[in-house]
Amino acid sequence: MVPFAGYSMPLQYSLGILGEHLHTRCKAGLFDVSHMGQAWIHGDRAAAVLEAIVPGDIQGLREGQSRYSFLMNGFGGITDDLIVTNWGDKLGIVVNASRKDIDFPTIADALAGEATLEVLEEHSLLALQGPYASRVLELLGCSEADRMPFMSSAISAVGNIPVGLSRCGYTGEDGYELSIPNRSVATVAESIITSAAVKLAGLGARDTLRLEAGLCLYGKDLDEYTSPIEAGLGWTIPKHRRELGDFLGSERVLKDILLGPPIKRVGIFPLGRSPAREGAEIYTEGGDVVGKVTSGGYGPSVGQSIAMGYVSSEHSDEGTGILLSIRGKMVEGKVTKIPFHPHHYYL
Repeated sequence: MVPFAGYSMPLQYSLGILGEHLHTRCKAGLFDVSHMGQAWIHGDRAAAVLEAIVPGDIQGLREGQSRYSFLMNGFGGITDDLIVTNWGDKLGIVVNASRKDIDFPTIADALAGEATLEVLEEHSLLALQGPYASRVLELLGCSEADRMPFMSSAISAVGNIPVGLSRCGYTGEDGYELSIPNRSVATVAESIITSAAVKLAGLGARDTLRLEAGLCLYGKDLDEYTSPIEAGLGWTIPKHRRELGDFLGSERVLKDILLGPPIKRVGIFPLGRSPAREGAEIYTEGGDVVGKVTSGGYGPSVGQSIAMGYVSSEHSDEGTGILLSIRGKMVEGKVTKIPFHPHHYYL
């Protein structure tokens, strides 16, 4: 157990990080992600008002559809990344644990007078990830699971316990997140792990899985100074939102789209056994500092060290040779595409 965002969280279970990672890739891993912040937004104008601070297409969400987007600040940076879901009579949001004490007051202020925010303190969140996830849930009575497309949500049940079921996750694999009342979450978790295909997995495997999938972690790869365009996440901002430019921080975002950002997030292969960890400086082969590693470690499914970081745009092309400062030594590396491991979402 380790401290994380104010919580005591499991780093690993009996299989260890490597075993949990590989088991999730080939079968299914169950993660407790109840530290994440969950809330509902009520009101007829909820989506329209939320779009003032979120650049995604929230008004265009169909019932049962979810979307990845950002809570923006006036500087054009990212206050947090989040998932927004249209539950029919309300919107649902899931935010990062380390940011919810900032996110929820910010959202509530933006909604004031036109919609209301209800924080779900009495709900937990489980993530079942891996190619066996849909089969496991169907055997537990979630008949909707296999028919749901990626980034969709539905009300379902495990036994007689209602769950908010969303086909999404942060491992690069097919999988689901289950929002469950606190009083019932242990029962649901115990039902899921009765399947031989499922093993418990902790923070360590969650981090290696998302890194291989090229997915950003807030506080490492994203922060209040990072624009979505620098992060390579411009695909989350649709054409009509760009044309209107009616969201917080749009001036910088639109400038980055038009002129190109000064820095870009890239994948990195260190050429050697030593992993490039967060904070490692990135140099040109001529010795000039051009960036910094934001996430790095060993990729169990890739079979080598991998990293992500930001470099000046002129050094961001795939195949560019770089040097990494690792434990006081200069290690060769190269810029590569992300993800490092292919996504297996159910599309």
